[in-house]
Amino acid sequence: MADKELAKVYEPQAVEEKWYRTWEREGYFRAEAVSDKPSYSIVIPPPNVTGALHMGHALNNTLQDVLCRWKRMSGHNVLWMPGTDHAGIATQNVVERQLAAEGKSRHELGRDAFIERVWKWKAESGGQIIGQLKRLGASCDWERERFTMDEGLSRAVREVFVRLYEEGLIYRDNRLINWCPRCHTALSDIEVEHEEKAGNLWHLRYPVADEPGRFVVVATTRPETMLGDTAVAVHPEDERYAGLVGKTVILPLLNRQIPVVADDYVDREFGTGVVKITPAHDFNDFEVGRRHNLDVINVFDESGVINAAGHQYEGMDRFAARKKIVEDLEAQGLLEKIDDHALAVGGCYRCKTVVEPYLSLQWYVKVGPLAEEALAAVKDGRTRIVPQQWENTYYDWMENIRDWCISRQIWWGHRIPAWYCDHCGETTVAKVDPTKCSKCGSDEIRQETDVLDTWFSSALWPFSTLGWPDQTSELKTFYPTSCLVTGFDILFFWVARMMMMGLHFMGEVPFRDVYIHALVRDAQGQKMSKSKGNVIDPLVVIDQYGTDAFRFTLAAFAAQGRDIKLAEERIAGYRNFANKIWNASRFALMNLEGFDPDAVDPAGLEFSNADRWILYRFNAAAADVQEALEAYRYNDAATALYRFTWSEFCDWYIELVKDDLYRGDETRQRTARYVLWLVLEHLLRLLHPFMPFITEEIWQALPGRRPTATIMTASWPTPDPAWDFAAGAAEMELVMEVIRGIRNIRGEMDVAPSREIAAILNCGSEASLDLLKKNEVYIMSLARVSDLAIGTGLERPADAAISVAGDVEVAVPLRGLVDVEEEEKRLLKEIGKLDKDIEFLAKKLANPSFVERAPADVVAKEREKLTEFSQKKEVLLASLDKIRNLK
Repeated sequence: MADKELAKVYEPQAVEEKWYRTWEREGYFRAEAVSDKPSYSIVIPPPNVTGALHMGHALNNTLQDVLCRWKRMSGHNVLWMPGTDHAGIATQNVVERQLAAEGKSRHELGRDAFIERVWKWKAESGGQIIGQLKRLGASCDWERERFTMDEGLSRAVREVFVRLYEEGLIYRDNRLINWCPRCHTALSDIEVEHEEKAGNLWHLRYPVADEPGRFVVVATTRPETMLGDTAVAVHPEDERYAGLVGKTVILPLLNRQIPVVADDYVDREFGTGVVKITPAHDFNDFEVGRRHNLDVINVFDESGVINAAGHQYEGMDRFAARKKIVEDLEAQGLLEKIDDHALAVGGCYRCKTVVEPYLSLQWYVKVGPLAEEALAAVKDGRTRIVPQQWENTYYDWMENIRDWCISRQIWWGHRIPAWYCDHCGETTVAKVDPTKCSKCGSDEIRQETDVLDTWFSSALWPFSTLGWPDQTSELKTFYPTSCLVTGFDILFFWVARMMMMGLHFMGEVPFRDVYIHALVRDAQGQKMSKSKGNVIDPLVVIDQYGTDAFRFTLAAFAAQGRDIKLAEERIAGYRNFANKIWNASRFALMNLEGFDPDAVDPAGLEFSNADRWILYRFNAAAADVQEALEAYRYNDAATALYRFTWSEFCDWYIELVKDDLYRGDETRQRTARYVLWLVLEHLLRLLHPFMPFITEEIWQALPGRRPTATIMTASWPTPDPAWDFAAGAAEMELVMEVIRGIRNIRGEMDVAPSREIAAILNCGSEASLDLLKKNEVYIMSLARVSDLAIGTGLERPADAAISVAGDVEVAVPLRGLVDVEEEEKRLLKEIGKLDKDIEFLAKKLANPSFVERAPADVVAKEREKLTEFSQKKEVLLASLDKIRNLK
């Protein structure tokens, strides 16, 4: 390809749009259903079709893309399967709000018309997040994009439901579920968001039957549920109440007699040691009720309004009933006291309405048998969870798993394939819609109105997206998938369920590795939320700083097991990194004009120590990045890339090679140009998975032939044994250490960078002397030295500042270089300012009130500042000593 000049300033937007369009048009993201290459596959955690890109998506998909681009370059046949989730409740709410704005409701439209309206909304507005993922650079195989309610996945859902039902693993039962009184549907545990709120603990007196004047006191956070009490319970070993067990107490206000039962569930230390049992409105009470064959009385209707079982409170909203019940109890002398009590209140994740434990007839999956194999698969290593700390969380959940409520009382979703016969009462479950009852043959059948929990179809995602139940080439090639990248918040609700379904229906785990990433928080470590006003919008950040800078920031802070504290200044810092790469590449291209690397025979080149050093250091960086990616240590990979690119290639090698490029003979110029091209080309490939756009733009501008049309499919750089110049690199390190020594003295003495100085290098060996003599041009150029003496046993001037590099003593004469009086004043002024800052921080940190009450991260930052100021003072005091020695 012909040489191409890069623009003076990197403009991300134009570059990103151009290359993404090219990659997609040319089919570079496409996976082959059959290939000789090793397979690598990832299924995207399907975002809700209603969703917009947020920081969690940005992190999750950046990490997936890094893996996919790396593996693609490493010679794998990569499938990154994209798609979206139909998001039952969320999507139905969106369309219902639209209808409400038109003065309509879904019930007025009817089910079929409403579903048609939702499909229309999806076609027009759904899936905007897909375009946003493309802006992030996601290299998904978009031609294979799936939707949890498309025809193929719907067929898979019905197949799984019917088979589980026939195996006795799906059943229908009256049990407690999470219920949203506004959305009128059951919710999964993950759809309930718990928030710590200030509440009360009401202590109520229940009269003991046939013992006038005797009461037991129960404590409750929900007085309104007492209307459904069917027992009170005590611990069987609580001697205080041993004589009460088997007796009855009178339920206040309703005057219904209920038994006193003994159960290990009761905590003797909490409250009075007596608890009310309301099986229809508390999950634990429901289990107690089953153990003791208690009545189950539901006192709410679907909207959270008291029903006929509440007698005089019928028709009251649950919270209004609470207030009235407490007033009535107090009036009858049955309210002993009210305590303040903090409690976690569950709310619907969509509408925020307080969720009720609610007795309802629902469909369930019997998960015990499925969980056993899913638990074993992680324990025996068939699936690895990274970081390993999450394995215990997974084990705990799988060992204490409850049957899964899979029915939802909404219209948008996979309708449960069950039909009820009004003639004989039989339930028919079938893959194809039946026309008659399977038992009596009657045509008086009606389909179940409930739909399946969204997580049911998501649990099939790793194999349903590959064409199951058909035995497709994609299934054979890409299942089990290689890795799942996901957040810890859905480890139990999605990952575990995929494990269960994959093992049951495919006989194999759905993924070899599960990488669990942390949360993206604000700079103070707070969770991002609209209410706090601390949300950082990924699209705004991309517009402002460019996609590559944003992606690199996320990777650089993605340390295992640690949340990411994101601030815009950090993204700005990595924009500077992108600019550094751009400017270094412009310098390289200006010096590579007319250069043909394909015409160079590397065997005929004479490498300098600087050349050997940078090639050796590239090998080390490539090995570090490879090792870090294999272990999912994204931050370590990013750190290795940053350090090599900025510190070693840009700050050192480019500066070292300038003299060869500008003043070297023809042989040195050719070698310098070749190594400059070689390292830059390899570095761009190493950076590509993290920064795809800028690397493609620069790579395409480099001279020379390329074996591939895009950097995306260029080979992944690995350490080259031919570049293992350990000895030459070590020699160069000594030269660089000498240069650093001189630079440090200049910095400490505040010598202007432009001012040339003298330096004396006292070598401790002939080897060092010979080496420094050979490389004195580098030392004079990079340390701005005009007068350089190199030898052994050289006299050290009395006024010199000293540093040591290996066995070399570096001396810089200061007399005449520094205005001693002025420098002493400057240093004393800076030290005085630091003393004030140190005194202020020391007092602050010695104050127990501050240390105990301030947030931990604030205290830690103040300690860091104190350490930083103290270290800076030590450096200034050392400089002051040197200055005073010149007097």
